[in-house]
Amino acid sequence: MSTTKPTLIYDIGNHRYLNITARCTLRCQFCPKHNGSKQVHEYDLSLSKPITAEDIIPLLGDVTQIEEYVFCGFGESTLNLSCLLQVAKEIKARGGKVRVNTDGLGNHFHRRNILPELSQCVDSLSISLNADTPEGYLQHCQPKLANSYEALLKFIELAPQYISQVQVTAINGLDNVNIERCRAIAEQYGTQFKQRELDKIG
Repeated sequence: MSTTKPTLIYDIGNHRYLNITARCTLRCQFCPKHNGSKQVHEYDLSLSKPITAEDIIPLLGDVTQIEEYVFCGFGESTLNLSCLLQVAKEIKARGGKVRVNTDGLGNHFHRRNILPELSQCVDSLSISLNADTPEGYLQHCQPKLANSYEALLKFIELAPQYISQVQVTAINGLDNVNIERCRAIAEQYGTQFKQRELDKIG
C-alpha cells in the first residue's frame, strides 16, 4: 500500500496552489483526471480523504514570499467551503493575496449566494466558462446538477458586484465552442476574459 502523502500544496512559479477537495460538480471531458492522469506538472493531486483547514494552514509557509495563493486542484474548491474560507482568512490575516479558480457553480450547489462570504477573504476569482451555449457546456463539462449553465452565467453576472477582480476563462480548441462568443459573454458581464489552450495545464 502506498504511504505517499497527498499533495495539498504545490507551487508553480511564485504562486502557491491549494488542493482542498477531490469532489467536483462537473465531469469535464478535457480534465486530465478523466483521461487517466491525476497530475499537474510533477504533482499528484489525488486525495483519499476530506481536507480541513487544519491540514492546510501549517503548510502555508511565509505568506510574504508568495505572490498569490490559488485554490485550485482537480476538485471544485467551493464544495469544501468551510475549509476554503478558514484558510483564505488566515492568508489574508497574514497579509497575503487569495485567488479562487472555480467552475462558478458554488451558488447552485449550496443553494445560496456564497459570494458575500468569499468577498471577505478572496481578492480575485477565475471562473471557467468553457462553452458559449448550454449544448456545448453539456457536451464538454457534463454537469451533475440540472440547469448548471444558467447558474454559471448568473454567477458570472453577480461576481463583479462582490469581488473586484473577476476573470472568465474558456478553452480554445473544443468542438462546437466559439471562443469569440465566450469572450463576448465575459465582457458582457464586465469581467476579464482569458483564453486557454486545449491540453495545456497550469
